Amino acid sequence: MKLVVDSKIPFVRGVAEQLGEVVYLDGAAIGPADVADADALVIRTRTRCDRELLEGSRVQFIATATIGFDHLDTAWLAQAGIRWTNCPGCNAPSVAQYVEAALLQLALHGCWSRGPLRAAHTPAAPFDASVFAGLTLGIVGVGHVGSAVEAMARRLGFGEILRCDPPRAEREGSEGFLPIEEVAARADVLTFHTPLTHAPAPHPTFHLADAALLACLKPTAVVLNTSRGEVIDTPALRQALEDGKIRAAVIDTWENEPRIDPALLRLAFLATPHIAGYSADGKANGSRMALDAVARHFGLSVPAIASVVPPPLPADYSYRPAGAAAETGLEPLRLYDPVADSLALLAHPERFEALRGHYPLRRERN
Repeated sequence: MKLVVDSKIPFVRGVAEQLGEVVYLDGAAIGPADVADADALVIRTRTRCDRELLEGSRVQFIATATIGFDHLDTAWLAQAGIRWTNCPGCNAPSVAQYVEAALLQLALHGCWSRGPLRAAHTPAAPFDASVFAGLTLGIVGVGHVGSAVEAMARRLGFGEILRCDPPRAEREGSEGFLPIEEVAARADVLTFHTPLTHAPAPHPTFHLADAALLACLKPTAVVLNTSRGEVIDTPALRQALEDGKIRAAVIDTWENEPRIDPALLRLAFLATPHIAGYSADGKANGSRMALDAVARHFGLSVPAIASVVPPPLPADYSYRPAGAAAETGLEPLRLYDPVADSLALLAHPERFEALRGHYPLRRERN
C-alpha cells in the first residue's frame, strides 16, 4: 500500500511506514501526479480533496488529522466511492486551553473594568479572578470543542453560560439551547466553535457572524473565533471594532488564510495563526486517530500506532518567563500564553504558514 502524508503532521514518522510505502509532501503542494498511485492520504486542512485532485487516482481512503473537514468535497468523494474520516474531538482540550488563556489575558488587561483595555503585550493590572462571576459566556457550537470550552468556563466561574447549537437542538430538543440572536444580545463573551458549512446545507455557518449579528452585541462584548475564519464576516467585524461597537476580538482563524486582513490583525486584542488546537497533545491525538483510521479501513493491525504520543516538557519549561504567572488564578498561563503567538504574527504576518508549521512545543498539562 502507498500513503501520501502531509509532512507537517507530527509524530507519525516511523509509524506510518508500518502501514506501507510513505511519501511525505507539503500539504498545500500535493497535486494529482502525487496521488495518482496512492491508496490513502493522511492530510490536514491545507490539502483540498476534490475531483481536480483525485479523479483518475487509485485513492480509496482519506484521513484528515483535523476536526474540520470543509477542505473535503464530501459530495464528490461519495460519488467517486472514496471513503474519508476526520478526527472529531482530537484537539478540543487544546482549544479550551487557548480560550481560557485568552480570557485570563482579557481580564488581566482590564477588559471588564471601567478603564481602557490595555493591549495584551503591555503591563497589566493585578488580576481579579472574581471578574468572571459577573459575566455571561455565549457558546456557538456545542460539540466536542464547545463542550470542552463550557466545562472550562464553569471552572473559571462564569456567572452564566448560554448555548446555541441548532443541529443539536433539533436532535435532542430545544431545552438548554437558545437562538443565536438572543445569545449574542446577552453575552459578554461570544465564542464560535462551529464547522464551516454553506447553503443549501441546513444551518449554514458561512458569515454566521455578519453585521446584523454583531449589531446585537453589547458595546462591552468580546468576540472569539477559533472555528473557521469564514464563520465571521471580516469587514463587519473590522468595522465593529473600529467603531467601538464591541470591546475586543480574539482571532485565531481567518478568512483567506494565510493572506489575512492586516487591519483586523492590528485591531485584534490577540491574533494568532490558526494554532488554538496546536498543543502537542491535540496534534498527537489527531495523528494517532488518522493512522488508526487508515489501518482499520485496510484491515491492518499496527500496534505501534498507540506509541504516537507527544514529548514530555523539559523540567524548567514555561511558556512565559519565570514568575510571570505567579498570581493566583493565572497559573494556566505558565503552560500556555497566546501573547507570544500573537506578537509573532503581528511582527510577521507574511510568515503565517511558517508560524503554524514550526510551532513550538506546547502541552495541555505537565
